[in-house]
Amino acid sequence: MAGGTFGPTGVAKERAQQYEGRVTLYVVMACLVSAVGGSIFGYDIGISGGVTSMDPFLEKFFPVVYRKKNYKSKNNYCKYDNQGLAAFTSSLYLAGLVASIGASHVTRNYGRRASIICGGISFLIGATLNAIAMNLAMLLIGRIMLGVGIGFGNQAVPLYLSEMAPAHLRGGLNMMFQLATTLGIFSANMINYGTEKIKPWGWRLSLGLAAAPALLMTIGGFFLPETPNSLIEQGSTDKGRQVLERIRGTRNVDAELQDMIEASELANSIKHPFRNILEPRNRPQLVMAIFMPTFQILTGINSILFYAPVLFQSLGFGGNASLYSSVMTGAVLCLSTLVSIATVDRWGRRILLIGGGVQMIICQITVAIILGLKFGDDKALSKGFSVLVVVVICLFVAAFGWSWGPLGWTVPSEIFPLETRSAGQSITVSVNLFFTFAIAQSFLPLLCSFKFGIFLFFSGWITIMTIFVYIFLPETKGVPIEEMILLWRKHWFWKKVMPPLQTVDEDI
Repeated sequence: MAGGTFGPTGVAKERAQQYEGRVTLYVVMACLVSAVGGSIFGYDIGISGGVTSMDPFLEKFFPVVYRKKNYKSKNNYCKYDNQGLAAFTSSLYLAGLVASIGASHVTRNYGRRASIICGGISFLIGATLNAIAMNLAMLLIGRIMLGVGIGFGNQAVPLYLSEMAPAHLRGGLNMMFQLATTLGIFSANMINYGTEKIKPWGWRLSLGLAAAPALLMTIGGFFLPETPNSLIEQGSTDKGRQVLERIRGTRNVDAELQDMIEASELANSIKHPFRNILEPRNRPQLVMAIFMPTFQILTGINSILFYAPVLFQSLGFGGNASLYSSVMTGAVLCLSTLVSIATVDRWGRRILLIGGGVQMIICQITVAIILGLKFGDDKALSKGFSVLVVVVICLFVAAFGWSWGPLGWTVPSEIFPLETRSAGQSITVSVNLFFTFAIAQSFLPLLCSFKFGIFLFFSGWITIMTIFVYIFLPETKGVPIEEMILLWRKHWFWKKVMPPLQTVDEDI
């Protein structure tokens, strides 16, 4: 090869224009099966809030909350303020945070499929324990096993989707994960709406049905092909080429394969990816791996999705009305994700993130104003303002669904070079789950303390993150995943942060 090569930074040159291939049925089916992992994450987000609003569940495991709810707390905002109840929701995400670190090792050394299968099995165990739980300890152990499953699934699935998808459609196919998440949330809301009427064991059915997507993920994992990137990284170059030809529908894959081989050679030379990711040349990706999931959670979306029935009941809705309202938000989230899938590879990531941020800011401030003026400690909203709150919250959820919801996972999963990709995804998942845990554990006391100000709190964070994207995130639309490293050196800010390139001229 003649010409310059970039020392330790990955691929030697841009070959994107030489990539060939199309979206094959094989790659679509593989992405659909793997994206089921997202439905597990979504199902749990949706199921938790509904179950924690059911009287038989509260009476059995959280009698203090049950009495406070049914015997009229003096403060509407504080009906559900209980750390044990918050721990039921948040313990899963703390377990997922820890599990995602171990999942990084499995994903890198044994492949993406191995982590997907491990996640499915763990979730099956957790769903079973929750469905048959006889005491709080058994319930929490089941939640921890669910967390292990989520740690593995969230670590492996976005990586799998990014590596299987062709560059020009990577955004849309990667969002299969978020679409499956939103479908899981919607399904959970619908199930809660039905099982709430089955007393006293409807909550067991809600929790136990989590085994359905977990079973699909586990069985599907055994039939999925490993990604060509992972196969090449493990030394199976010929098999990697065969899979690449199959998923691209052409034998002319030399350019893309060469990028993968060069990235793999560098990846295999890195023995400590977590240490390597701290080097200055990986700083842009590290910053995004930390701040994208942080900001995704600080939108406040998980608070609304976790506690939708609880939140709506706190705002004066009846039991059935609150569950119905949460079904509406789940449906809106699912439909809005389709908008993102249809536009992300046409309009790009930045415009969706910035536009969604602006819409979410307006919605959060509007809800705060309505609650501040029309809702108090001991009075409920009128019917008209209750409907308006639901409409504005649905608009907020829609904005999240076509912007930060899917892109909070898509962007971090596509920006890392192969040698730090598993470590980078592990950091993304860990940060996401840490803040998910923190918000889940603190939302109910924050709601009690801040009252309507909780929505202003989240709107402030959304303002910060929208500015962050405008300044620091380059457009990744259409950039091949193995050439993403070259993008940062073209960005006005990051090219100043990264160390100079070391070029080596070779004539062979």
